[in-house]
Amino acid sequence: MNKSIQLADLGKKDYQSTWDYQEALFKGIVDIKIQNRREETSFSTPNYFLFVEHPHVYTMGKSGDLSNLLLTEKQLEDKGAKFYKINRGGDITYHGPGQIVGYPILDLDNFFTDIHKYLRLLEEVIILTLAEYNIKGTRSEGETGVWLDVGTPFARKICAMGVRASRWVTMHGFALNVNANLGYFDNIIPCGIRGKAVTSLQVELGVENVDETEVKNKIKKHFAQLFEADFIEKEVD
Repeated sequence: MNKSIQLADLGKKDYQSTWDYQEALFKGIVDIKIQNRREETSFSTPNYFLFVEHPHVYTMGKSGDLSNLLLTEKQLEDKGAKFYKINRGGDITYHGPGQIVGYPILDLDNFFTDIHKYLRLLEEVIILTLAEYNIKGTRSEGETGVWLDVGTPFARKICAMGVRASRWVTMHGFALNVNANLGYFDNIIPCGIRGKAVTSLQVELGVENVDETEVKNKIKKHFAQLFEADFIEKEVD
């Protein structure tokens, strides 16, 4: 079992090229597993974790409903945003500046083979990170991600999640609103859930700007602890 995770911060990078990069890393792990199991040889697989900030983009998962996008193609163009139908679970969400996106590309054979546990641990990473800012993040039954004030009229989502897994290899991940412009969420029905708001760390703390590097470091710390893993800085190919 290899519990080392190669970490790369891609900085600001467009969605398509990041998706292509994810797919290449994902395929590389799957290919190692297929080839070596066919030959019945012992082998080790790598794990990766990508941090990235995307330009304005809306993405919709496999089960998404296009009616949850409230913009025409022309309106998308006017707002400088793009739209992609992608191969993760979940419905529609927004990515943009001021949002920390994390893509763990893990071989769960190195950790545990349980997708439900994987999603709950991803949520726990964010819940523990928010707790360091004295913000109580919680789960909402049947709605993947991290929420605030669940069960009240003020319920609001601060972190969206959607993953893909094949042969126990994961891709896609989470998007935590830190300093994001929440107005862009007005153009969709986030995750296909009506009547619930979206928030950010900046709004909840009532500050002008939250240090995103500090937030990433907290995420890394809690991820390493919960997955009993070690991070290794990786050069971006």
